[in-house]
Formats: sequence, C-alpha cells, structure tokens
Amino acid sequence: MQRLLTIAAVSAVALAASGCTTAPQGPLTAQNNTGLYSLHQPVVERTDYVFDVQSNGDGLSDYERGRLDAWFGSIDLRYGDRVSIDAPGGEPSEGVVRDVAGVAGRYGLLLADGAPVTEGAIAPGTVRVIASRAHASVPDCPTWSDRGMVERTTTSSNYGCAVNSNLAAMIADPNDLVLGREGSVEGNTDTATRAIRSYRTRPATSNQALPTTSTTSGGH
Repeated sequence: MQRLLTIAAVSAVALAASGCTTAPQGPLTAQNNTGLYSLHQPVVERTDYVFDVQSNGDGLSDYERGRLDAWFGSIDLRYGDRVSIDAPGGEPSEGVVRDVAGVAGRYGLLLADGAPVTEGAIAPGTVRVIASRAHASVPDCPTWSDRGMVERTTTSSNYGCAVNSNLAAMIADPNDLVLGREGSVEGNTDTATRAIRSYRTRPATSNQALPTTSTTSGGH
C-alpha cells in the first residue's frame, strides 16, 4: 500500500512538472499558444472629423445649418458615427443643440453625450461639431506562417482570423467591441412576443388551396 502511494505521489509531481514545462514562456505567440484563445483580435480605430460653424448665441442660422448638412453629406455620415458638440467655455446653448440635432437627425443619428478632445482652439462665436467614426479590423490576417502540420500541440498561426475578421466587418457600430451596450432593466414584452404572436395569428399555409396551372398551350 505504501508503495502504491509513493508511485501515485511521484506521478503527480511528474504531471505537475510537465504542465509547468508546457506553459508559454514569455509573450503568448502562435508558436506557444496551447489554448483556444485567438491571438488575432479586432482592433478598433477612431477618426474624428471636425467642423466649426457660426452661432448666433441661440442657435444656427439657415445658412450655417445648410453648411453643416453639406459637410455631413461630404463625409458620408452614417449609422455608427457619433456626433457631438464642443463649445468654447462650456456647454453649448439649447438652441445650438436643437439645430445641430435637427441636422444630424436627417441622417438617423442622435447627439452623443460629451465631446472628444480635438486640436486647435474654438474661436469665439463658433461651435465645433465633431463626427467620430470607428473602424474595426484584425491586423496581420490572414497569416500562414505555419508550413503545415507541426509536432507541437498548438493552434495554427491563422487561428481566429476568419471569425474575428468577419465580426469586425459585420458589426454595425465598432464601438460596441470596446464597451458594448448596457441592457435595459425592463424588457419590452411586446417586442419579445411579436414573433410568437405573428406565428400564432397567421393562417397556416396548409389551409390555402393549391394554385391551379394549365398544361395546355398553343391551342393544342
């Protein structure tokens, strides 16, 4: 019995030692990645476009709103972009917020809270409209540095490229990859049951008559 316990103890020590020797040494790379974690992760980059418009203190004139609308069109403002306002000396007036929000609303966007820091001072009598656009990509993909089957038990150098590249390409708002979205505490039961209600109330296709077609053509 004592001999069996000794063998078991030696085996446990050997297994622990072997586990330590197979652990990655230094930074995790494709050559020492023995797990299922992909080294190829989406990277989100942000670009800020700025446009200064004249403010009359209580909003924007029709001319300035037209300039802002033309600028939004020139940068192809779209879903996923975030529009914010920066004013010299503090918060913009309610009239400026209303007018800028009205122009941004034509593109289906709401104003974001706060504004990123941009270069250059804002001149008195003007406000700065900032359109922030995020882009997601997976660098160094695809990569085929592995020349085929290897003896080590590791993932391929290209492991994760396809899934994460597709995710980066399809996500509507790349910012969601950074912070995600806060869920609502109160769920909307109407939205949750809409599909079930449609399924139950729609007439079954089996109750409909089969379409009638004629096999006679050309008077024969």
